Amino acid sequence: MHDKHDEIIYVGKAISLKNRVRQYFQSSRNKTAKIEKMVSRIARFEYIITDSELEALVLECNLIKEHRPRYNTMLKDDKTYPYIRVTVEEDFPRVLFSRTMKKDRSRYFGPYTSAAAVKDTIDLIHKLWMIRTCTRSLPRDIGKERPCLNYHIRQCSAPCQGLITKEEYRKAVDQTLDFLNGHYAPVLSMLEKRMKEASEEMDFEKAIEYRELLGSVRQVAQKQKITSQSMEDRDIIAMARDDEDAVVQVFFVRDGKLIGREHFHVSAATAEDDGSIIGSFVKQFYAGTPFIPREIWTQQEFDEMELLGRWLTKRRGQNVKFVIPKKGQKERLVELAAKNAQLVLSQDKEKIKREELRTIGAMNQIGEWLGLGRLRRIEAYDISNISGFDSVGSMVVYEDGRPKRNDYRKFRIRTVQGPNDYASLEEVLTRRFRHGLEEKREIEQEGKDEELGSFTRFPDLIMMDGGRGQVNIALKVLEEIGIEIPVCGMVKDDNHRTRGLYYNNVEIPIDRYSEGFKLITRIQDEAHRFAIEYHRSLRGKDQVKSVLDGIEGIGPARRKALMRRFKTPEAVRDASVEELAGTEGMNRRAAESVYRFFHEDRGPETDEKAGERTEAPAGEK
Repeated sequence: MHDKHDEIIYVGKAISLKNRVRQYFQSSRNKTAKIEKMVSRIARFEYIITDSELEALVLECNLIKEHRPRYNTMLKDDKTYPYIRVTVEEDFPRVLFSRTMKKDRSRYFGPYTSAAAVKDTIDLIHKLWMIRTCTRSLPRDIGKERPCLNYHIRQCSAPCQGLITKEEYRKAVDQTLDFLNGHYAPVLSMLEKRMKEASEEMDFEKAIEYRELLGSVRQVAQKQKITSQSMEDRDIIAMARDDEDAVVQVFFVRDGKLIGREHFHVSAATAEDDGSIIGSFVKQFYAGTPFIPREIWTQQEFDEMELLGRWLTKRRGQNVKFVIPKKGQKERLVELAAKNAQLVLSQDKEKIKREELRTIGAMNQIGEWLGLGRLRRIEAYDISNISGFDSVGSMVVYEDGRPKRNDYRKFRIRTVQGPNDYASLEEVLTRRFRHGLEEKREIEQEGKDEELGSFTRFPDLIMMDGGRGQVNIALKVLEEIGIEIPVCGMVKDDNHRTRGLYYNNVEIPIDRYSEGFKLITRIQDEAHRFAIEYHRSLRGKDQVKSVLDGIEGIGPARRKALMRRFKTPEAVRDASVEELAGTEGMNRRAAESVYRFFHEDRGPETDEKAGERTEAPAGEK
């Protein structure tokens, strides 16, 4: 379904599209307020015919993920989960952190819900079994390079030096795999034994090290609570909802152990019942996660359960089944997930309201002050320079009250000399909006179906860092280009603090304790910060110079060669012409040029290339 702006507002599928679409327009059918709102916005339909229900399901998932229609039930969280990857296919395997689960010969453990916990576990494995972390190809590269730091701090057994046999190393890897599979008892007994032996030998430093490792293993073991005697992989899914939103809670059970849980906020949109929310969640969640368990326990049945089972079976390569527990321990686990979802929903509701007040609410407040109604996108501009040198401009973008950093842009001023902020702003705004118009024209002429970028998307409001002068410059540029966009200035007081908005030749006082005022301050500070950081980076690049840069006939290659041989500029200065000429890439003429540069008395003249005086200190002339 498309609206009048050709935005996709809903994606759906059905065996009979005619019957499905008719339901939305039947006056006798009880429709929710959101469905009525959606129907009122429909301008046209676009449909695609597929060969099977399964193909339609996959296409629906892909289109929802790509276009994120506002009236589909949407998974708000776009999380990726960490895994532990053991490269068992290598002669000397490694234990790695991974965000993806590929179809290779490695062993994967997870997904885990905490990246920090995964990294801590990997660090523990390196301390216990000294598994390598390097990318060297072994055994081909054995002995070619010296061992790394991990060997010296006793976190690697240095197979790269041949200090451990392949068989001994494989035993350590097997113990690691047992540990990751949840077999902690052998590790605990081994560490206890080593701790007692070190203590009896009066090696207390070593005993403390084993004690700390023992505590780390116990901490990991305590987190892995047994939930089932059957060693199965399963996800347990339950939800809680109110009139606006829903929270879905997922318990991850791997090899019969609860390894973690995670909650997801879902926009209920046009969903009419709990089952449709769970069904939409299952589609979107498992379309994006690389691991699919053998069983998925859900709170209740939902439409297309059989179809989704076939789809997930095809993705996993093994049978996947949905289970709706009705009694006993299984039902209690689902109820536990539902209680957790309800707790998160009630706790986050206030947090979400506060966040909406400081973002969307603040945008609406600014729109009300200016008489513009609802604002979605704001762009703010600022100029930064030091006495007119390296002038730069910044463009920061806020959408729905949040910074959209992918759309930030920086400009290096090309046509303005000296400290002229007005002219610099004129150049920045002209380049920004002309470029946007050109991109729009190209898209329309070539019939491209492209998502609008940062330049082609024009703002609902332009905010200038300043008052009347800056606003008039922006209005002049927009008038010359032929664009109508409201412009206001963020006016500061004598203490350089925001005091009001300048709009339509009037300064509008604003409540300093309001969320709108706080948002204006954040936007102003962000535009200023972004401009200053860019200016500072340019200054840094210009100031990173070598004393050798000013020598005639010495380019980057010869400068590097001199520094490789003599290490410091002082050593270059003290070298003879013959020593300089013997440097790689240097000839007699270049060597004499370097020698003259350091030894001829040039007096207190200005070094034009360096741009600063090179007068020698008193007593050295």
